[in-house]
Amino acid sequence: MFTISYPWAFLLLPLPLLIYYLAPAYAEPRLAVRVPFMGLLSRLSGRQAGEGAAIASRGRLQRAQLIIAWLALVVALARPTWMDEPMVRELPMRDLLVALDLSGSMETRDFTDETGETSDRLTAARQVLDQFLSRREGDRVGLIFFGSAAFVQAPFTEDLDVVRELLDEAQVRMLGPKTMLGDAIGVAIQLFERSEVEERVLIVLTDGNDTGSMVPPTRAAEIARDNGVTIYPIAMGDPQAAGEQALDEVTLEEIAATTGGEYFHADDREDLERIYQTLDQLNPKQVESLSYRPEHELYFWPLGLAIILSLLFFGMVELRAFLRARRHQLRSDEAAA
Repeated sequence: MFTISYPWAFLLLPLPLLIYYLAPAYAEPRLAVRVPFMGLLSRLSGRQAGEGAAIASRGRLQRAQLIIAWLALVVALARPTWMDEPMVRELPMRDLLVALDLSGSMETRDFTDETGETSDRLTAARQVLDQFLSRREGDRVGLIFFGSAAFVQAPFTEDLDVVRELLDEAQVRMLGPKTMLGDAIGVAIQLFERSEVEERVLIVLTDGNDTGSMVPPTRAAEIARDNGVTIYPIAMGDPQAAGEQALDEVTLEEIAATTGGEYFHADDREDLERIYQTLDQLNPKQVESLSYRPEHELYFWPLGLAIILSLLFFGMVELRAFLRARRHQLRSDEAAA
């Protein structure tokens, strides 16, 4: 779409006419010869002497050049602009962080994969998480792996394909056999400190209990709450298991209650899929739309036209003067010869 940024500039169009009619003509005093018999010359020639002012006249070409150049300058001053079609950019309003347990118990084969065959817990979790992330277009997503230590695998990014690729590379025990749940929440809080959005969601998927974090999970949950982080713990596996594989549902429920989240438990793949569908409903995609139209300045076209016309006109004037002087010199040389 073509627009004019400063249409008031067209009020300057009649300015040369106002100057022409209102301002006095340019006068340049010159030396003159006083003729004592001027009256006799007038009677003999039958013409009366004027006031002695010689007014220089402009040719048609110069008038046309001045008019076109002035019009072009006024159009350039009005700043013509071409605006492209509106472009909409969606900015995420939520940062979503996924913390995945890679402890040794995640290799327990009591889930099924996409084909229905028996698989370990991590494989089932990866596949369901991948489907969940594919529906989060518009969110910024981060990824944390934790075992005997917690590690940021992917900081917050809108490139969900990268997050899904990194998720696919997760392996059991790649960070040790233990489950440092409290440390994972602590790492998540540090990552959220760099976030500029108000809504912060942490999804923690684990199948065990905390085995020696520097900060207890319940205390880490309190810190997360104070930092505006909502935690949704998802437990996998048998809650009746014993030892290090025992599932501490009480702590996970307390984490959810402290931060205003919700606790889920999945006994099989179908439960896991339903949980993530519920999370989709609890945390729908939220984006802020920014609309703008790219602008292309066009003022340099009329400005360039005015400059080119002026250069061509004065170039022609100089060329004519040069040719006239050249012809005069040739005639003088011929006369001398």
